Amino acid sequence: MRLMNKAKSRILAQLEIFRVVHPGPFWASLGVAGISMFGMVAAFGTSPSTVEISIAQQTVVEQLAPAMRPAMRQDNEFFVREDHVQRGDSVASLLARLDIQDDEAFRFLRTNTTTQAIFRQLRPGKQVTAHVDSGGGLQALIYPLNTNDRALFIERRDGQLHASERALPLETEVQMKSGEIRYSLFGATDEAGIPDGIAMQLVDIFGGDIDFHRGLQLGDRFSVVYETLNHHGKLIRSGRVLAAEFVNAGKTYRAVWFESNDHAHGSYYTPEGKSLRKAFLRSPLEFSRISSGFTSARLHPIKQTWRAHKGIDYAAPTGTKVKSTADGTVDFVGTQNGFGRVVILRHQGRYTTVYAHLSKFAPGLRKGQRVSQGEVIGNVGSTGWATGPHLHYEFRVNNVQQNPLSVALPTAVPLTRQQLASFRSKAEPYLTQLNLAAPRSLALLD
Repeated sequence: MRLMNKAKSRILAQLEIFRVVHPGPFWASLGVAGISMFGMVAAFGTSPSTVEISIAQQTVVEQLAPAMRPAMRQDNEFFVREDHVQRGDSVASLLARLDIQDDEAFRFLRTNTTTQAIFRQLRPGKQVTAHVDSGGGLQALIYPLNTNDRALFIERRDGQLHASERALPLETEVQMKSGEIRYSLFGATDEAGIPDGIAMQLVDIFGGDIDFHRGLQLGDRFSVVYETLNHHGKLIRSGRVLAAEFVNAGKTYRAVWFESNDHAHGSYYTPEGKSLRKAFLRSPLEFSRISSGFTSARLHPIKQTWRAHKGIDYAAPTGTKVKSTADGTVDFVGTQNGFGRVVILRHQGRYTTVYAHLSKFAPGLRKGQRVSQGEVIGNVGSTGWATGPHLHYEFRVNNVQQNPLSVALPTAVPLTRQQLASFRSKAEPYLTQLNLAAPRSLALLD
């Protein structure tokens, strides 16, 4: 098209010349020009020659204004540097990787009382952010402390460095994840990218219904909607589970977090509004391997005779914390024959729980003391008739041993009618997110 336009311009120019040099009727001239133009169009339409192209091209030289020089960097501008503390790092090597070349700043870090936390807490993996000017001078430094959500802030104001410890401003983000049990719960949560803190919350939420020590099966599934707390888009720690679903042995359990306006603390409820908090936990320990199941015949470790086993043995390393499975009162703390060091708690009159073979008791634990569900009462050991470290746990009703893994456990007080209406409105968006996070929903989306 560009060649066509140039050709037309040349033809019009020739037409003007023709009119001046050869005066005559205009239409005759136009006819001659038209014939010439059609012939040229045909020529260009087939294969324009190099000579025609060179004639049509023109060289134009324009004077351009000189390029503007970039503005000089202002004194208050800086570079943002980020790096992680590495194994074997010193404060000097960390500052060098951040391109900080500021002797004054290094002396300030060494001599200031507040900044000594950097030297004591050089933990590998911490992400450090620095604002450095073009000359390597330190303008600001943010160093995360070992305590959650807090950091050491070093800032240059009016030419002087100042240090203070402050809480990090955190943003909340909602995550939706799902997984399937193949080897263990932690193996599944690791594969799904779910933090350990969220996995432990799942155990706490469903611990009254699911035996996470011996009840998990291959193919069990879970979905979870939870919060993460971030600083400038980077994960600081996991937050609260908002909703969760766990399918264990083909049975589905669901939970939604709810905090009513007339209660100081929230809790987890089924989608129908029934409390998931049981009066008793199924297990007094965190994850561990169970050495023998309830009522299984077992060889007595000392007498070498077979007898019915009236409790659950949880194999665990010495020192593992043992927790009360329910609110109660210490009925006995001391040593009893084959039990070794043992704690017996009484709950709601007719219920008692037994925790035997302990290595030690919780400091200050005494008879008649009130304890809360989940409170540490001792540590796993191998005292009494025990060949290795483990906890022997019994659940008794009217002093008769019952299977703590299958006995029906009472629940907490249900929601009132007014609370139930509020719960349903708040639970609906969480349940929608939970449905989207479920593996079956993801399969449908694929």
